[in-house]
Amino acid sequence: MKQVLSVQDMSVTFELHESEVHAVREMNFNLSEGETMAVVGESGSGKSQAFLAIMGLLAKNGRAGGRAMMGDINLIGMPANELDRHRGKDIAMIFQDPMTSLNPTLKVKTQLSEVLVKHRGFDKAQAVKTSIEMLERVGIPEPVKRANAYPHELSGGMRQRVMIAMALLCQPKILIADEPTTALDVTVQAQMLDLFKTLTNDFGTSLVLITHDLGVVAGVADRMMVMYGGRAVEKGVTDDLFYDPRHPYTLGLLHSTPHIAKRAKRLDPIQGMPPSLEHLPKGCSFNPRCAFAFDRCLIERPPLIDTGNGREKACFYEGPMAYGKVA
Repeated sequence: MKQVLSVQDMSVTFELHESEVHAVREMNFNLSEGETMAVVGESGSGKSQAFLAIMGLLAKNGRAGGRAMMGDINLIGMPANELDRHRGKDIAMIFQDPMTSLNPTLKVKTQLSEVLVKHRGFDKAQAVKTSIEMLERVGIPEPVKRANAYPHELSGGMRQRVMIAMALLCQPKILIADEPTTALDVTVQAQMLDLFKTLTNDFGTSLVLITHDLGVVAGVADRMMVMYGGRAVEKGVTDDLFYDPRHPYTLGLLHSTPHIAKRAKRLDPIQGMPPSLEHLPKGCSFNPRCAFAFDRCLIERPPLIDTGNGREKACFYEGPMAYGKVA
């Protein structure tokens, strides 16, 4: 399949008063046309910062290194005025809280239509008409009425659909969704995930789904990249990682996720807390929380290696795994 994004040795660093924080290290991945890739990990794992770097949206004290190639264009380090020609048109991002992304003083139709005027050269009437059609396409009832509303007059689920409509108006090659279902109830979450599947199929858009919730990933993502402590620790086809995890952190995430078939009375959380990116443990960053850690893990950082069949992992342990103890 044709590659639409190739990330090579990307890093993200933030300058603090007396130190610097490496939020993302050694990130490498390829995204193919029409593919959905889930980026999974706890808060603070670096997953959002990686894609804010690609979008050129890091905080002022942040800097990115490496390459994020969209065709022959490197998005990392591109001047903002050049990047503006691609953001929204070729690559778009949906944020977790649409209320902070939508302008509360402008009607929905105004915010949607300006995307088409800027990037596709539509006149105002044509832009409004196309915006209403997209609102209908993303499942918003009474789209004309909603287009004339202000963001605060819509429910959380509708605001999220407005953000999806806005992102898709220019039919971007790549859509990045950062925790798009976190603030929604389970029914609306399911509707959103179905909508993502339909729209990526219809438009051929490649989707990056950033989430801490493995329940969101199942049935939606083709591939997964699991992040911990600012690094990718496991990659592979989603079903492979679900049924045969090869990194203890992936195993822990799976066991701490509710599963209707297990009917467990309680979940098995991963013990301990995610590490501070300022003070990562020596050796493997996961070793203080890992039931499989041994001497090598305490002094040496495992590289991310190819284990065959499209699988990669950053772990020295090679034996069988059962949650909570070495099998």
